[in-house]
Amino acid sequence: MSKILRISVLTIITTIAFLLMPAISNAYTVKSGDSMWKIAQQNSVSVLSLQNANNRSNSIIYPGENLLIPEAISASDKQLMAKLVHAEAKGEPYAGKVAVATVILNRVDHKDFPDSVAGVIYETYNNGLFYAFSPVKDGAINQPADAESISAVNEAIAFRGQGQGSIFFYNPETAVNKWISSRQITIKIGNHVFAK
Repeated sequence: MSKILRISVLTIITTIAFLLMPAISNAYTVKSGDSMWKIAQQNSVSVLSLQNANNRSNSIIYPGENLLIPEAISASDKQLMAKLVHAEAKGEPYAGKVAVATVILNRVDHKDFPDSVAGVIYETYNNGLFYAFSPVKDGAINQPADAESISAVNEAIAFRGQGQGSIFFYNPETAVNKWISSRQITIKIGNHVFAK
């Protein structure tokens, strides 16, 4: 084999390996019994982002096919979200806990809010005078999350981008800021009103 041919073959092999490495590290082979929902939950991504990463307009998958898994929410971000959900929605129905977690994710995705989970949760206004979430101010966020709050966060992540776009929530019985009541209501769950 000539030197030029060997160099050409090695260059082609190296190029193919380089191009395939990212896909292989983020690939998942569909197994019997899998669903987009199940794969999304196992990988801490939304069904919508899983569909988008694989150029799908639906959730139909078949055993043996390979899917690309988009970047996931980190374990520490999930834990932080669950602690906030637990503190904010203690005593609220499960759907309300999912909705609180969804507000956090919607804010991460919204241009008017920080683009990270921690940035959204720890956001302050007026030079630190006001907190986006009262449990951050009063320290309740430092309590461990219960199993239901953890489950609610996982469900919100799996359905990320498929809700009604809520970026606020409040309890009308205790809210002191009248501005919040001017926002478009998306849904009422338990004692909370969700709005955008």
